Amino acid sequence: MAQPEKKRYIEDEKKRQQRMKRIVFGGQIGLGVLVIVLWEVLTRYEVMDPYYWSSPSTIYETAKIAFLEGTLWNDLVYTSLATLAGFASGTLIGSLVGLSFWWSAYYSRISEPYLIAFNAIPKLALGPVIVILFGIGFFSKVMLAFLMTVIVTALAAHSGIKAIDKDLEKLLYSLGAKRRHVFTKVVVPTTMPWIVSSLRINIALALAGTIVGEFISSRQGIGRMILYAGQILDIDLVWVGVVVLSILSLLMYAGTVSLEKLLLRGQEPKQ
Repeated sequence: MAQPEKKRYIEDEKKRQQRMKRIVFGGQIGLGVLVIVLWEVLTRYEVMDPYYWSSPSTIYETAKIAFLEGTLWNDLVYTSLATLAGFASGTLIGSLVGLSFWWSAYYSRISEPYLIAFNAIPKLALGPVIVILFGIGFFSKVMLAFLMTVIVTALAAHSGIKAIDKDLEKLLYSLGAKRRHVFTKVVVPTTMPWIVSSLRINIALALAGTIVGEFISSRQGIGRMILYAGQILDIDLVWVGVVVLSILSLLMYAGTVSLEKLLLRGQEPKQ
């Protein structure tokens, strides 16, 4: 392909990708608006029972009152901080644990069955134990989010280590490279896409762990708000909590996607 034709092809491809992004984004917004409008209409004409399903307008008014009173904002900050702390610590320590398997084949083979066994344990079932051990405060929510993410990341890093090119390792050793050089130049770059691929899963798991911890026992948080609203049969406030959690999960997911692009920027294939 001649250079001018190649350049024109690349420009056309970029324009096509940008056009597709605009169409997809518009479609996503349109679908969300359609769902909200249908929800409002169906509950207003009582096709759907407004007591159980509330309505977007009622949820908005309830959320505005809770926000002005300060309770919704405080609960949102509490849940967000606990989720992000558990997500960050679980991802970091899980990555280190997974990468450590490269240093010793014996250590890797001895530890792997226990890692898999612990991954099979439903971590949310340990919620009451974690709350008893660490109390009903902030740290127990972080620990639940941490447990939900650390094993997933460790297994992802371990899978990345198995995909390392052994011939490339041998070549570097033959050229006089030290183990630390192979680790930083081969092991970490190779496993990074595997670790990064677990981030989107981890942020959802961390949020789930935090909410379950708040359900069990907590003084603050969106989970506590939902539980309290359910106990007093305030269905509108329950829906406020559900909608706020949905928006929060979307924002965290978007932030995770941006983080993935940042971490993999140097590994993107060039045109």
